[in-house]
Amino acid sequence: MLSGCKIGLGITGSFCTFDKILSQIKFLKDEGAEVTPVFSFNTQNMNTRFYAANDFINNVESITGNKGIYTIQQAEQVGPKKLFDIMVIAPCTGNTLAKLTNGITDTPVLMASKAHLRNERPLLIAISTNDGLGMNFQNIGRIMNTKNIYFVPFGQDDCIKKPNSLVAYLDKLKPSILSSLNGKQIEPVIY
Repeated sequence: MLSGCKIGLGITGSFCTFDKILSQIKFLKDEGAEVTPVFSFNTQNMNTRFYAANDFINNVESITGNKGIYTIQQAEQVGPKKLFDIMVIAPCTGNTLAKLTNGITDTPVLMASKAHLRNERPLLIAISTNDGLGMNFQNIGRIMNTKNIYFVPFGQDDCIKKPNSLVAYLDKLKPSILSSLNGKQIEPVIY
């Protein structure tokens, strides 16, 4: 059902979700989607206990078969060239969500998202933040009411040890993409 669908995949620095993202990229490719990665600066430059930055980027580009977008200048072209049918930010950190909500475009992912939205095409957010029920709760509420922005269903990932943490259920990514392409928020959005 995703055959020929052009997906821009913005990847931000929720490093603990990178394994799940890689498996979802493989799944989207198997479904026939054309996936172009857009890397945040932190994803490009931070080595973590989960991945070395270059290893992760090489894995993503190998799976997608596409070179990523690395700069704000490259990302700006997403709008005028109408590169994507849908833009997905997965994972979307609380920092990226806060900036998106407030119109800040200081990373390639944010610029690609802004450029994509100018064409009134869907932007899908797969939240991954330790403060989703804290400081970022207001940003989730505000952006949920923004035209052409949708969410992958999400919930608390560890309500005891991290009571404010929210993560998207990435197994719902494909149906969320299909629903967003049809202009609808998949429900329920909160589990």
